[in-house]
Amino acid sequence: MVDVGLFIAYILIGVCVLAAVGMPLSKAIGDPESLKKMGIGVGGVLVVFLISFFISSGENSGEVSETTAKLVGAGLTTFYILAIGAIAGIVYTEIKKAAE
Repeated sequence: MVDVGLFIAYILIGVCVLAAVGMPLSKAIGDPESLKKMGIGVGGVLVVFLISFFISSGENSGEVSETTAKLVGAGLTTFYILAIGAIAGIVYTEIKKAAE
């Protein structure tokens, strides 16, 4: 019974991912300017991840391979960079609104 539930959950997750990616993409196809902005955003995140991947050490402390350890380190570093950027953006916006 659990296997059937997991199978159905995987199918629903796949449908949700397709909807979450497909809906904005289908709307963006009609507007090339928004497609360009979306590409710049995805490219920026990819650049941050690649920089994080190259600066991560890849030291493993268990039964994982060096590549897996490097990917985990890159993911964590990417998260930290993007989280700090988001917080800095929020603080900047609030300070700018308060100064007006």
